[in-house]
Amino acid sequence: MNVTVLGAGNSGLAMAAHLSLYGNKVRLWNRSKENIAKIMETGTIYCEGVICGNGKINLVTSDIALALEGTDLVLVTTPANSHRDLAKLVAENLKESVLIVLNPGRTFGAIEFKKVFSAYNTRSEPLVAETQTTIYTCRKTGEDSIHVIALKDSVLLSALDASLNESIIQMLPECIRRYFVPAKSLVETSIGNVGMILHCAPLLLNAGWTENKDNIYKYYYDGITPTIAQFLEEIDRERITVSEKLGLRVESTQDWLKRTYGVKGRNLYECIQNNDAYKHIEAPSSLQHRYIYEDIPFGLVPLESIGHTLGLSMSNTTLIIDLACRLLGVDFRREGRTLDYLSENSDVLTYLSPAERSDAHGA
Repeated sequence: MNVTVLGAGNSGLAMAAHLSLYGNKVRLWNRSKENIAKIMETGTIYCEGVICGNGKINLVTSDIALALEGTDLVLVTTPANSHRDLAKLVAENLKESVLIVLNPGRTFGAIEFKKVFSAYNTRSEPLVAETQTTIYTCRKTGEDSIHVIALKDSVLLSALDASLNESIIQMLPECIRRYFVPAKSLVETSIGNVGMILHCAPLLLNAGWTENKDNIYKYYYDGITPTIAQFLEEIDRERITVSEKLGLRVESTQDWLKRTYGVKGRNLYECIQNNDAYKHIEAPSSLQHRYIYEDIPFGLVPLESIGHTLGLSMSNTTLIIDLACRLLGVDFRREGRTLDYLSENSDVLTYLSPAERSDAHGA
Protein backbone atom coordinates (compact mmCIF):
# COMPACT_ATOMS: atom_id res chain seq x y z
CA MET A 1 0.00 0.00 0.00
CA ASN A 2 1.15 3.57 -0.70
CA VAL A 3 1.03 5.34 2.64
CA THR A 4 1.85 8.95 3.51
CA VAL A 5 2.92 9.64 7.09
CA LEU A 6 2.68 13.31 8.05
CA GLY A 7 4.97 14.26 10.92
CA ALA A 8 8.43 12.98 11.85
CA GLY A 9 8.16 13.08 15.62
CA ASN A 10 8.19 10.06 17.93
CA SER A 11 5.10 8.30 16.62
CA GLY A 12 5.71 9.44 13.03
CA LEU A 13 9.08 7.70 12.89
CA ALA A 14 7.66 4.61 14.58
CA MET A 15 4.72 4.49 12.17
CA ALA A 16 6.86 5.01 9.07
CA ALA A 17 9.42 2.39 10.09
CA HIS A 18 6.74 -0.12 11.12
CA LEU A 19 4.85 0.21 7.84
CA SER A 20 8.03 -0.02 5.79
CA LEU A 21 9.27 -3.12 7.57
CA TYR A 22 6.03 -4.86 6.59
CA GLY A 23 6.29 -4.10 2.90
CA ASN A 24 4.36 -0.86 2.47
CA LYS A 25 5.64 1.99 0.30
CA VAL A 26 6.03 4.87 2.71
CA ARG A 27 6.38 8.60 2.16
CA LEU A 28 7.40 10.58 5.22
CA TRP A 29 6.69 14.31 5.31
CA ASN A 30 7.75 16.90 7.84
CA ARG A 31 7.27 20.65 7.65
CA SER A 32 10.80 21.38 8.84
CA LYS A 33 13.47 19.93 6.52
CA GLU A 34 16.07 20.22 9.28
CA ASN A 35 14.30 17.58 11.37
CA ILE A 36 14.38 15.01 8.57
CA ALA A 37 17.73 15.90 6.96
CA LYS A 38 19.49 12.76 8.15
CA ILE A 39 16.65 10.46 7.03
CA MET A 40 16.61 12.25 3.67
CA GLU A 41 20.28 11.31 3.24
CA THR A 42 19.95 7.62 4.06
CA GLY A 43 16.25 6.92 3.44
CA THR A 44 16.31 4.75 6.54
CA ILE A 45 14.78 4.79 10.02
CA TYR A 46 16.55 2.57 12.53
CA CYS A 47 14.03 0.95 14.85
CA GLU A 48 14.64 -0.99 18.06
CA GLY A 49 12.45 -2.43 20.79
CA VAL A 50 9.26 -4.40 20.18
CA ILE A 51 9.63 -3.46 16.51
CA CYS A 52 13.17 -4.03 15.29
CA GLY A 53 14.81 -3.39 11.93
CA ASN A 54 15.91 -0.79 9.41
CA GLY A 55 12.86 0.73 7.74
CA LYS A 56 13.56 1.88 4.19
CA ILE A 57 11.45 4.93 3.37
CA ASN A 58 10.53 5.48 -0.28
CA LEU A 59 10.37 9.27 -0.04
CA VAL A 60 11.37 11.67 2.72
CA THR A 61 10.34 15.24 1.96
CA SER A 62 9.16 18.62 3.19
CA ASP A 63 7.14 19.06 -0.03
CA ILE A 64 3.54 18.23 0.86
CA ALA A 65 2.48 17.92 -2.80
CA LEU A 66 5.06 15.19 -3.41
CA ALA A 67 4.12 13.44 -0.17
CA LEU A 68 0.42 13.26 -1.14
CA GLU A 69 0.75 12.46 -4.84
CA GLY A 70 -0.87 9.11 -5.63
CA THR A 71 -1.22 8.08 -2.00
CA ASP A 72 -3.76 5.50 -0.82
CA LEU A 73 -3.80 6.55 2.82
CA VAL A 74 -2.75 9.57 4.89
CA LEU A 75 -1.72 9.01 8.51
CA VAL A 76 -1.34 12.22 10.52
CA THR A 77 1.02 11.90 13.48
CA THR A 78 1.64 15.58 14.21
CA PRO A 79 0.54 17.18 17.51
CA ALA A 80 -3.03 18.45 17.56
CA ASN A 81 -1.89 22.08 17.66
CA SER A 82 -0.80 21.70 14.03
CA HIS A 83 -4.05 20.12 12.77
CA ARG A 84 -5.61 23.40 11.58
CA ASP A 85 -2.63 24.46 9.48
CA LEU A 86 -2.09 20.92 8.26
CA ALA A 87 -5.74 20.50 7.21
CA LYS A 88 -5.40 23.62 5.04
CA LEU A 89 -2.11 22.39 3.58
CA VAL A 90 -3.53 18.94 2.78
CA ALA A 91 -6.70 20.46 1.32
CA GLU A 92 -4.70 22.64 -1.05
CA ASN A 93 -2.59 19.72 -2.30
CA LEU A 94 -4.71 16.56 -2.15
CA LYS A 95 -6.21 15.63 -5.51
CA GLU A 96 -7.92 12.35 -4.61
CA SER A 97 -10.49 11.32 -2.03
CA VAL A 98 -8.54 9.14 0.39
CA LEU A 99 -8.77 8.07 4.00
CA ILE A 100 -7.10 10.47 6.47
CA VAL A 101 -6.53 9.20 10.01
CA LEU A 102 -5.40 11.45 12.86
CA ASN A 103 -3.12 9.50 15.22
CA PRO A 104 -4.50 10.71 17.59
CA GLY A 105 -7.18 13.34 17.09
CA ARG A 106 -7.06 14.39 20.75
CA THR A 107 -10.48 15.96 21.38
CA PHE A 108 -12.66 16.64 18.29
CA GLY A 109 -9.67 16.46 15.95
CA ALA A 110 -11.61 14.82 13.11
CA ILE A 111 -14.33 17.48 13.33
CA GLU A 112 -11.84 20.34 13.16
CA PHE A 113 -9.76 18.74 10.40
CA LYS A 114 -12.79 18.20 8.16
CA LYS A 115 -14.13 21.68 8.94
CA VAL A 116 -10.89 23.35 7.83
CA PHE A 117 -10.34 20.98 4.88
CA SER A 118 -13.80 21.74 3.49
CA ALA A 119 -13.09 25.46 3.59
CA TYR A 120 -10.13 25.05 1.20
CA ASN A 121 -11.06 22.05 -0.94
CA THR A 122 -14.42 21.37 -2.57
CA ARG A 123 -12.98 18.97 -5.18
CA SER A 124 -12.47 15.89 -3.02
CA GLU A 125 -14.34 14.30 -0.12
CA PRO A 126 -11.81 12.52 2.09
CA LEU A 127 -12.99 10.26 4.87
CA VAL A 128 -11.51 11.67 8.09
CA ALA A 129 -11.11 9.54 11.19
CA GLU A 130 -9.35 9.89 14.53
CA THR A 131 -7.84 7.50 17.04
CA GLN A 132 -8.08 7.73 20.80
CA THR A 133 -4.29 7.59 21.10
CA THR A 134 -1.29 6.54 19.06
CA ILE A 135 -0.64 2.80 19.01
CA TYR A 136 3.02 3.35 19.93
CA THR A 137 4.71 4.04 23.22
CA CYS A 138 8.01 5.23 21.81
CA ARG A 139 10.84 7.73 22.01
CA LYS A 140 13.26 9.04 19.39
CA THR A 141 16.82 8.03 20.20
CA GLY A 142 18.38 10.04 17.38
CA GLU A 143 17.57 12.01 14.25
CA ASP A 144 16.88 8.79 12.34
CA SER A 145 16.28 6.25 15.12
CA ILE A 146 13.35 5.27 17.30
CA HIS A 147 12.86 2.98 20.29
CA VAL A 148 9.39 1.42 20.36
CA ILE A 149 8.78 0.54 23.99
CA ALA A 150 5.33 -1.00 23.55
CA LEU A 151 2.41 -1.37 21.15
CA LYS A 152 -0.95 -0.53 22.67
CA ASP A 153 -3.80 -2.96 22.34
CA SER A 154 -7.35 -2.20 21.19
CA VAL A 155 -6.90 1.48 20.33
CA LEU A 156 -10.28 3.01 19.53
CA LEU A 157 -10.89 4.58 16.12
CA SER A 158 -13.84 6.60 14.85
CA ALA A 159 -14.92 8.60 11.82
CA LEU A 160 -17.59 11.28 11.89
CA ASP A 161 -20.00 8.55 10.80
CA ALA A 162 -19.42 5.81 13.36
CA SER A 163 -21.15 3.22 11.18
CA LEU A 164 -18.05 3.28 8.93
CA ASN A 165 -15.56 2.50 11.68
CA GLU A 166 -15.25 -1.24 11.08
CA SER A 167 -14.77 -0.79 7.34
CA ILE A 168 -12.17 1.96 7.94
CA ILE A 169 -10.07 -0.37 10.07
CA GLN A 170 -10.15 -2.92 7.25
CA MET A 171 -8.73 -0.23 4.94
CA LEU A 172 -5.58 0.10 7.06
CA PRO A 173 -2.35 -1.80 6.34
CA GLU A 174 -2.44 -5.24 7.92
CA CYS A 175 0.53 -4.65 10.20
CA ILE A 176 -1.26 -1.87 12.12
CA ARG A 177 -4.87 -2.97 11.59
CA ARG A 178 -4.79 -5.48 14.43
CA TYR A 179 -4.13 -2.76 17.03
CA PHE A 180 -7.36 -0.84 16.35
CA VAL A 181 -10.95 -1.50 17.33
CA PRO A 182 -14.05 0.42 16.16
CA ALA A 183 -15.43 2.98 18.58
CA LYS A 184 -19.17 3.43 19.00
CA SER A 185 -18.83 7.13 18.20
CA LEU A 186 -16.46 10.09 18.47
CA VAL A 187 -17.35 10.20 22.17
CA GLU A 188 -15.08 7.22 22.73
CA THR A 189 -12.14 8.72 20.85
CA SER A 190 -12.55 12.43 21.71
CA ILE A 191 -14.00 12.38 25.22
CA GLY A 192 -12.09 9.11 25.64
CA ASN A 193 -8.83 11.05 25.13
CA VAL A 194 -6.85 10.11 28.26
CA GLY A 195 -3.81 12.16 27.25
CA MET A 196 -5.42 15.26 28.71
CA ILE A 197 -5.71 13.45 32.05
CA LEU A 198 -2.18 12.02 32.17
CA HIS A 199 -0.24 14.91 30.64
CA CYS A 200 -1.44 18.33 31.78
CA ALA A 201 -1.82 18.43 35.55
CA PRO A 202 1.27 16.37 36.44
CA LEU A 203 3.61 18.57 34.40
CA LEU A 204 2.12 21.79 35.80
CA LEU A 205 2.16 20.51 39.37
CA ASN A 206 5.81 19.50 38.96
CA ALA A 207 6.83 22.83 37.40
CA GLY A 208 9.72 23.41 39.82
CA TRP A 209 11.16 19.94 39.32
CA THR A 210 10.65 20.16 35.57
CA GLU A 211 12.63 23.40 35.30
CA ASN A 212 15.42 22.20 37.60
CA LYS A 213 18.42 21.80 35.29
CA ASP A 214 20.27 19.54 37.75
CA ASN A 215 17.65 16.81 37.96
CA ILE A 216 15.85 14.55 35.51
CA TYR A 217 12.85 12.68 36.85
CA LYS A 218 10.74 9.87 35.46
CA TYR A 219 7.53 11.51 34.32
CA TYR A 220 5.06 8.79 35.29
CA TYR A 221 6.93 6.96 38.04
CA ASP A 222 8.22 10.02 39.93
CA GLY A 223 5.96 12.83 38.75
CA ILE A 224 2.59 11.19 39.40
CA THR A 225 2.59 10.69 43.15
CA PRO A 226 -0.37 9.24 45.11
CA THR A 227 -1.75 12.74 45.77
CA ILE A 228 -1.42 13.86 42.15
CA ALA A 229 -2.96 10.57 40.96
CA GLN A 230 -5.96 11.15 43.24
CA PHE A 231 -6.43 14.60 41.73
CA LEU A 232 -6.20 13.14 38.22
CA GLU A 233 -9.03 10.80 39.17
CA GLU A 234 -11.14 13.85 40.04
CA ILE A 235 -10.55 15.38 36.59
CA ASP A 236 -11.21 11.97 35.10
CA ARG A 237 -14.61 11.80 36.80
CA GLU A 238 -15.57 15.10 35.15
CA ARG A 239 -14.54 13.66 31.78
CA ILE A 240 -16.61 10.53 32.37
CA THR A 241 -19.62 12.59 33.47
CA VAL A 242 -19.46 14.53 30.19
CA SER A 243 -19.53 11.27 28.26
CA GLU A 244 -22.50 10.01 30.29
CA LYS A 245 -24.40 13.19 29.47
CA LEU A 246 -23.70 12.47 25.81
CA GLY A 247 -25.20 9.02 26.22
CA LEU A 248 -22.06 6.87 26.00
CA ARG A 249 -19.94 6.31 29.10
CA VAL A 250 -16.21 6.16 28.39
CA GLU A 251 -13.82 4.05 30.44
CA SER A 252 -11.80 5.58 33.24
CA THR A 253 -8.10 6.25 32.71
CA GLN A 254 -7.42 3.47 35.20
CA ASP A 255 -9.49 1.02 33.16
CA TRP A 256 -7.85 2.28 29.94
CA LEU A 257 -4.43 1.46 31.37
CA LYS A 258 -5.60 -2.01 32.34
CA ARG A 259 -7.04 -2.69 28.88
CA THR A 260 -4.25 -1.12 26.86
CA TYR A 261 -1.21 -2.30 28.79
CA GLY A 262 -2.61 -5.27 30.71
CA VAL A 263 -1.59 -3.81 34.07
CA LYS A 264 -3.26 -4.35 37.44
CA GLY A 265 -3.95 -1.96 40.28
CA ARG A 266 -6.57 -0.86 42.79
CA ASN A 267 -6.35 2.78 41.69
CA LEU A 268 -4.78 5.01 39.06
CA TYR A 269 -1.53 5.39 40.98
CA GLU A 270 -0.98 1.65 41.26
CA CYS A 271 -1.80 1.10 37.58
CA ILE A 272 0.80 3.70 36.57
CA GLN A 273 3.42 2.26 38.90
CA ASN A 274 2.76 -1.26 37.58
CA ASN A 275 3.16 -0.20 33.93
CA ASP A 276 6.60 -1.32 32.73
CA ALA A 277 6.17 0.73 29.53
CA TYR A 278 6.28 3.91 31.64
CA LYS A 279 9.31 2.89 33.67
CA HIS A 280 11.99 4.70 31.66
CA ILE A 281 10.04 7.66 30.26
CA GLU A 282 11.72 10.86 31.39
CA ALA A 283 9.84 14.06 32.07
CA PRO A 284 10.06 17.02 29.68
CA SER A 285 12.81 19.48 30.57
CA SER A 286 10.52 22.48 30.06
CA LEU A 287 6.89 23.54 30.38
CA GLN A 288 7.12 24.58 26.72
CA HIS A 289 5.99 21.11 25.75
CA ARG A 290 3.13 19.41 23.90
CA TYR A 291 1.82 18.08 27.23
CA ILE A 292 0.73 21.68 27.78
CA TYR A 293 0.54 23.31 24.33
CA GLU A 294 -1.32 20.37 22.79
CA ASP A 295 -3.24 18.74 25.63
CA ILE A 296 -4.61 21.91 27.23
CA PRO A 297 -6.13 23.70 24.18
CA PHE A 298 -6.99 20.51 22.26
CA GLY A 299 -7.92 18.33 25.21
CA LEU A 300 -9.05 20.05 28.38
CA VAL A 301 -10.40 23.20 26.69
CA PRO A 302 -12.91 21.36 24.44
CA LEU A 303 -13.78 19.06 27.37
CA GLU A 304 -14.57 22.07 29.55
CA SER A 305 -16.46 23.75 26.72
CA ILE A 306 -18.80 20.85 26.03
CA GLY A 307 -19.19 20.18 29.76
CA HIS A 308 -20.41 23.74 30.34
CA THR A 309 -22.73 23.44 27.31
CA LEU A 310 -24.23 20.36 28.96
CA GLY A 311 -24.72 22.27 32.22
CA LEU A 312 -21.96 20.51 34.17
CA SER A 313 -19.55 21.88 36.74
CA MET A 314 -16.03 21.36 35.41
CA SER A 315 -14.20 22.88 38.38
CA ASN A 316 -11.15 20.60 38.40
CA THR A 317 -10.71 20.82 34.63
CA THR A 318 -11.11 24.60 34.84
CA LEU A 319 -8.51 24.79 37.62
CA ILE A 320 -5.83 23.17 35.46
CA ILE A 321 -6.65 25.29 32.40
CA ASP A 322 -6.50 28.44 34.53
CA LEU A 323 -3.19 27.35 36.07
CA ALA A 324 -1.68 26.75 32.63
CA CYS A 325 -2.90 30.14 31.40
CA ARG A 326 -1.46 31.95 34.42
CA LEU A 327 1.88 30.13 34.56
CA LEU A 328 2.61 30.41 30.84
CA GLY A 329 0.84 33.69 30.05
CA VAL A 330 -1.18 32.11 27.24
CA ASP A 331 -4.93 32.24 26.67
CA PHE A 332 -5.37 28.55 25.87
CA ARG A 333 -9.15 28.89 25.61
CA ARG A 334 -8.78 31.41 22.81
CA GLU A 335 -6.38 29.08 20.95
CA GLY A 336 -8.28 25.87 21.63
CA ARG A 337 -11.15 23.87 20.17
CA THR A 338 -14.12 25.43 21.88
CA LEU A 339 -17.61 24.28 20.96
CA ASP A 340 -18.40 27.75 19.57
CA TYR A 341 -15.47 27.52 17.15
CA LEU A 342 -16.24 23.96 16.04
CA SER A 343 -19.97 24.60 15.59
CA GLU A 344 -19.65 27.50 13.14
CA ASN A 345 -20.59 25.33 10.15
CA SER A 346 -21.79 22.10 11.75
CA ASP A 347 -23.65 20.70 14.73
CA VAL A 348 -20.92 19.03 16.74
CA LEU A 349 -23.35 17.12 18.92
CA THR A 350 -24.65 15.16 15.92
CA TYR A 351 -21.22 13.57 15.54
CA LEU A 352 -21.21 12.43 19.15
CA SER A 353 -24.18 10.09 18.76
CA PRO A 354 -23.62 6.35 18.30
CA ALA A 355 -26.61 6.29 15.94
CA GLU A 356 -25.88 5.71 12.25
CA ARG A 357 -26.00 8.72 9.95
CA SER A 358 -26.23 7.92 6.26
CA ASP A 359 -25.22 11.43 5.20
CA ALA A 360 -22.10 11.82 7.34
CA HIS A 361 -19.47 10.47 4.93
CA GLY A 362 -17.06 13.32 4.50
CA ALA A 363 -19.35 15.63 6.44
